[in-house]
Amino acid sequence: MDFADIIHQHPVLPLLAQAAKEKNYKSYVIGGFVRDLLLKRPSKDIDVVCLGSGIALAEHVAKLVGKAGEVTTFKNFGTAMLKIGDWEVEFVGARKESYRQESRKPIVEDGTLEDDQNRRDFTINALAISLNANDLGTLIDPFGGLQHLKKKTIKTPLNPDITFSDDPLRMMRAIRFATQLNFDIEPDTFEAILRNKERLQIVSQERITDELNKIIMAKTPSYGFKMLFTSGLLHLFFPEMCNLYGVDTIDGKSHKDNFYHTLKVLDNLTAYSDDLWLRWGAILHDIAKPATKKFHPKFGWTFHGHEDRGEKMVAPIFRRLKLPMNEKMKFVEKMVKLHLRPIALIKETVTDSALRRLLFDTGDDIDALMKLVRADITSKDDIKVKKYLENYTRVEAKLKEVEERDHIRNFQPIITGELIMETFGLAPTREVGVIKLQVREAILDGIIRNELPEAYDYMLEKGKELGLQVVEKSNK
Repeated sequence: MDFADIIHQHPVLPLLAQAAKEKNYKSYVIGGFVRDLLLKRPSKDIDVVCLGSGIALAEHVAKLVGKAGEVTTFKNFGTAMLKIGDWEVEFVGARKESYRQESRKPIVEDGTLEDDQNRRDFTINALAISLNANDLGTLIDPFGGLQHLKKKTIKTPLNPDITFSDDPLRMMRAIRFATQLNFDIEPDTFEAILRNKERLQIVSQERITDELNKIIMAKTPSYGFKMLFTSGLLHLFFPEMCNLYGVDTIDGKSHKDNFYHTLKVLDNLTAYSDDLWLRWGAILHDIAKPATKKFHPKFGWTFHGHEDRGEKMVAPIFRRLKLPMNEKMKFVEKMVKLHLRPIALIKETVTDSALRRLLFDTGDDIDALMKLVRADITSKDDIKVKKYLENYTRVEAKLKEVEERDHIRNFQPIITGELIMETFGLAPTREVGVIKLQVREAILDGIIRNELPEAYDYMLEKGKELGLQVVEKSNK
């Protein structure tokens, strides 16, 4: 690969080379951009390290760009960010770092390119390409990163125990990169993760969860989760998922390993959706099975109510993992609570009422739920899988037919609490809620349509059963 030609033809790199020359700073493109260039992966992020002030170099590039260049500086860190069209370029002066035992925040000193490459997390992220006129396009690879790319291997540049102890988040990053790139972690490097896993506890939960979400969004997230589990890292921040692991056997009857089942569901879902929160729904859909597991001599293992118990577990898990406690969490709760409902609808005799209720309870999330239940088919029997998928296709057709006819999705009953109070002269009382619920249930059961006067007459009937009388309106 001729890097000099790539630099000349690139929309941004020639500007960086020109600025480096004019500032007389030795400068290099380094890290992820070089790695992705060699892997032929798309990347819009460029990291530049220079022997000088990264902020000054960024500001000089901005002058060359003109109005299109906006610099954001982080003086405490000696870094600057410059947006050039779709590209984000980060500038930093070459640094040497040292660490204290109780913190992953380094003590920073000015350094050489070699110092800067030494501080990098992995050999494949320590690759640099010169932007300097005398050796433009030269690849600087002191740790064999190019060979590790070819061998698909994640390895630390220096002693892995030092690398991971200095910054324990790198253990999560090792697994994340291996998952995203479908690489192996070099054995000595992985064993160092096992030895240093407890150091992860000095890292903020936000940073851990950010890496976890990137693993979840990979093409085969199960690969990363298996490494997190085997290394012991997962036990430190997500014990509920680890509790899914294992199989119990009594009287020759066993249940499936719900840890590996969950990972299979998560992998299956990648074929249907790239929505992070639906993937979290897959991760948590059976999370309460350990808490609800019981053995029955006749029926074997049961997990009755795990969907309701699981729904209640979502919020505490989200809170601890520093995931958003908003509508995204509510969506995951809904997926966990309802993931068994479509299974009951595959019978030929399913009623329109059952279909209406599922549409009402899921609202606009019915399509997401159906993706989850399809992913939840994890049998190794291809004929059985095909049969289940065909059943769900029929369910989806029935749901569509009922929705087109009855418009139940997100419907609001025409009889409101205000109308009930006005009709019977009530203050906000229990009777108002009872009548409102009865009207809604009647609409969902198909007893009445969600239209006046049919629903109004039904309301009057239910009020009469409660001993209520209609208040005559006075004419003034």
